[in-house]
This record gives sequence, structure tokens and C-alpha cells, in this order.
Amino acid sequence: MLPLLALTAVVSRFGMAGSPQRIDDEGTYTAQAYAVEKLGTLTHYTYWYDHPPLGWVQIAGWTWLTDGFDRYDVSVLAAREAMVAFHVVAAALLWVLARRLDLGRPAAAVALVLFALSPLSLQFSRTVYLDNVALPWLIAAFVLALSRQRQLLAFAGSALCFGVAVLSKETFLLVLPFLAWQMWRSAGADTRRYTLSVAGSLLTLVLSAYALFALVKGEVFPGRDRVSLFEGIAFQLVSREDSGSVLDRTSQAGRSVAVWLTLDPVLPVAAVVAGLVALTVSRLRVYAVTFLALTAVVFKPGYLPVPYVVVLLPFAALLVAAVVDLGVRRGGRWVTALTVVASVVAAVVAVPLWAVQQRGLFLADLDRPLREAQTWITQNVDRGDRLLVDDASWVDLVEAGFPRQDVVWYYKADTDSDVSALAPGGWTDYDYVLVTQALRRSIDTAPTVQDALDNSTRTAIFGSGENQVEVYRVDDRGRQAIDEAVQRDQQARTAAGQALLENPRLRLSDQAASQLRDGEVDARLVSLLAQVSSETTIEVADFPAVFGEDGQVPRRTLTVTSVDGEPVDSAAGDDLVASIRGQVGSFAPQEAARDDGELIVRYAGADPTDLLPATTP
Repeated sequence: MLPLLALTAVVSRFGMAGSPQRIDDEGTYTAQAYAVEKLGTLTHYTYWYDHPPLGWVQIAGWTWLTDGFDRYDVSVLAAREAMVAFHVVAAALLWVLARRLDLGRPAAAVALVLFALSPLSLQFSRTVYLDNVALPWLIAAFVLALSRQRQLLAFAGSALCFGVAVLSKETFLLVLPFLAWQMWRSAGADTRRYTLSVAGSLLTLVLSAYALFALVKGEVFPGRDRVSLFEGIAFQLVSREDSGSVLDRTSQAGRSVAVWLTLDPVLPVAAVVAGLVALTVSRLRVYAVTFLALTAVVFKPGYLPVPYVVVLLPFAALLVAAVVDLGVRRGGRWVTALTVVASVVAAVVAVPLWAVQQRGLFLADLDRPLREAQTWITQNVDRGDRLLVDDASWVDLVEAGFPRQDVVWYYKADTDSDVSALAPGGWTDYDYVLVTQALRRSIDTAPTVQDALDNSTRTAIFGSGENQVEVYRVDDRGRQAIDEAVQRDQQARTAAGQALLENPRLRLSDQAASQLRDGEVDARLVSLLAQVSSETTIEVADFPAVFGEDGQVPRRTLTVTSVDGEPVDSAAGDDLVASIRGQVGSFAPQEAARDDGELIVRYAGADPTDLLPATTP
């Protein structure tokens, strides 16, 4: 078992920084764990009973023990590291469960390898989901429910483990009937009533602690200006948007199942077949019914959580390994031959499919656009500006020095009264919007964000396709005023740039001259060039785009290669640098530094308007 657990840890950990791309849910659970550890609060916003808090409290325990938030620049990786730990524990417990079900060591190894190496399991086990926190507790509950000795203690432990699983992710409550069935089958006839009563009482006590928590806070039932347990439960059971049919590829449910089957079509199909076979085997029947019933839930109307598949994976791996073990060890000649042939065919199909998906999970850097966008924000946005962001970036930006109240998870802009109170002007009180795939998909339910984007200009873009991340600068003057200002400034920059081309002291490369002529250069740079070239001859090589701003205008960086015919490192260069650094107000540069024979001048991202005289088209 130990070498296989080491393998599980390595494959889960390797490449976790790049794939999958961070998502909003990960950021939420990470930020909540951060709030527990660093802020001394239960969440980074008002806790409203959408999930029991025990899941992210456990994540916070890991990050506290390992100093995770201080070791990683991307905070979600600290929580992903916790997911790896929970996954390894779940794998170890799956081995123990397989052995208690009388599977041989090779079959237990097969179950563990399927669970560890399936691309479906790999992607979801390294993603920060509360399901991953709950999973080892669920498997531990079944392991203890199979105990034949000291059953009172074992069943009590099983109930406690199951209670922790449910308080980590409430959807695991679906498994309760099957765990109770396993306890009933395992319990001695003479002590069954007593042991099951104790287990049931302990489970009730554990779960009621959540209600007691709400009761102590006076938040069981709805009231004015307060959250409530009742509303949280109603949201999860009734109010959540229907995911649609899994048979509709355009629905949320259809897209989720499509992702599952794209990652690994072999294990889910093999598990369904194995589950049907396992129904005929007494010792496997509980697990076959559990898996098949939980699979059937996927097809029911209503809301289908994207990580729902997590609870299916250990049962899928267990059943496939158990049925193969049964066919090889205990089947007749023809059954054994059929089992071997089916296993070989499945392996031949799975290996190339798995290899493609695993390569992406190990080597792809899908998170790069979001990291680059965060870097752009930290380097180009004033710490006094207010941002609407994906929650996956919340902790990183707060750690980068932005005040906590100025970094707003876009979902809270319209759903949290405390957040709304800090922005009485609505969208006009925000300065930037960080647009990710999650925000694009949720924009219809976020009117404040929609209004902010309708009155903003894209300033930076990173990546492409569905992983693309964009940064928009909000302008409270409104769309019409923005368009008029953009047109006016474009005309002014063009006129001023063309006038500069007549200055013999300004020597420009063909590319730089074209950029000036076309009005692509920031008004602050145009004004600066007009000033310094009135008395100094300077040679300009380029107006390069800041990383992430390719295709965006105006360009706000200048590269100077010589001053009065001398290198920029000369005394003339010293005078020019001093003059540039002495600019004040809107004309004070963000950077003016020499590097490798060039003088780089850069202005901040927010480009003031109407700095140049207006012109008539």
C-alpha cells in the first residue's frame, strides 16, 4: 500500500499549480479558510449557512499547520495542497475498505490505482472542493461499519466520521441509508438494536450541533437584516437554479457530465457494469446499490453540483477492482477468461485516453492567464482603487496590499447588504473589474457587475479562449461620455503625434514614428516628448506594449536609446532621467529607469483624458 500512496501523492501534487485553471468555488473555500486562520472570522464575508463551515475549517487547519498561505504566492495552491493530503488519506482508507471486503492485495492495489490515476479523479481531487474534505471521512465510516469486533466502539466511530463528512459537505447525507444498511448487515443479531441506537444517537448529536450553532447566534429562522439556517437550507434544496437534463449537452448538468466523461469515459462505464454484476454478490451488494443509486441521482431534475462525481469515484474504483478480483479468483474457467479479456480491452482503451488527459493535467499551465492578470493589477492599479474580482483572486490581492473592503467578490456586490453599504453609488463606486470565465457565465445574475462592464474600457487581456482573463477600467462618466472622450483623445493624440514628427530633435524608428502618427501613444508620453525634445536630441526606439496590453491603445511605455548622440548611461542621460523623474501631477511617471543601454519610461495604467488640446476632425 505505501508505494501506491506515495504514487498517489506524487501524481496529485505534480502540476497542480497549472491545471486545472483556478475557479471561483476554489477561491471561495480558500478565502474562507484564510478568514478562519488569518482574520479570526468564519468567512471573508457574512456567513449565510450555504454550507456547514467544518470543511473549510479543516482546510484552515492544514494551512495553519503547514504555513501554507505564507509559502505560496497563489493562495489557492495552499488549499490544493490540503486536497492532496485528503486524497492520500482517502486512498489509504479505500485500500483498507477493499481488504475488509475480502479483496486480495492485488485487487486492493487495482482499486487504489484506479482511484489515484484516473484523470477524472486527478482533476477533481486536486481542485479545492468540500467534497474532497468529506470523502476520507465517508470512507472511514464504511470501514468502521464493517468491523466485527468491538462493534459498539466501531459503530460510534463510524457515526462520528459520517457526521464530520456531512458537516464538511452536506450532500453526503445522501449516503446515510446505505451506511445504515451496512451497519445493519454487520451488527450482531444480539446487539444490533443497541449498537445501531448508539450510532444513530451520536450521529444526531453531531448533526444537531450545526443547528445549535445557528440557535445560539439567533439565526435559525429568517429575520430582518440577518441570515438564517432556514434560508440556507431552502437555498440548497429549493432555490438553486435547475441544472437541466444531463441529456441536454447545453445545460449545466449536461456540460458537467460531458466534462466527467471527457476526462475519463472508461472508469464510469466500467463501474456501472461492475455495479450491476456486484448486485449478485452479497458482500458487495451495499456498495453496488450505493454507487448505482448515487449515479441515478445525476439524472434527477434539479440542481447538480459540478463536483458531485467526487463521491462516486471511490465506489467506482472499488467495484471494478472487486468484480475483476471475483472473476479471476473465484470464477470458473470461462468466467475467468471473460474477465481477463474484458480487463485487457478496458486497459487498451483506457491507457491512451488516460495518457492524453494526464499529460494535460501534469504539463498544461491553464492558470497562467489569471496569474498574469493578478500581476498586472498589483503592478498597475492604485491601492486605493476598488475592484470587482473573481473570488479565486481575493486572497492574493488582499495579500498584495489592497484593502480588504476594496477587493469585492463580484457575487457579493448584489447579494450582501454589508458590501452594498460600502458602495452606495453602485457600479460607479468601482474602478476595475477582473473578468474570468466564472464571471462571464454569471453576468446575468450580477447587475452591478454588468453595469460596471457596460461603462468600462478593457485595459489588459491575458490568455485566449474560455481561459481568457480580462481587466476592465470603469469610468463613472458613463458609456456615452467614455466614447466621446476616447474619440476626442484619439484625435488629439494623432494631431500632437504628427506635429512631433516635424521636430528634428526627435529621432524615431520607423515603428515608433508610425505609432505616433496613428495616435497610439499615451498623451502623457506625447507631452513629455514635446517637452524634453525642445532642448535635447533623443532617439526613440519603440513604444512597447505593457505585457497584457497588446492591441490596447494608447501605449504608455517609451524606450530611449540615446541622448544628444550619447548613450543613456552618460551625463546627458543622467540629466534626462532627472528631468523625467521631476515631472509632477498627471505627468509624473510610474517608472523611469535605465536597463541594458536603454531608458525605459512607463506611466501608470489609468490614462487621464483631455491632457492634449482638443482638435477638430
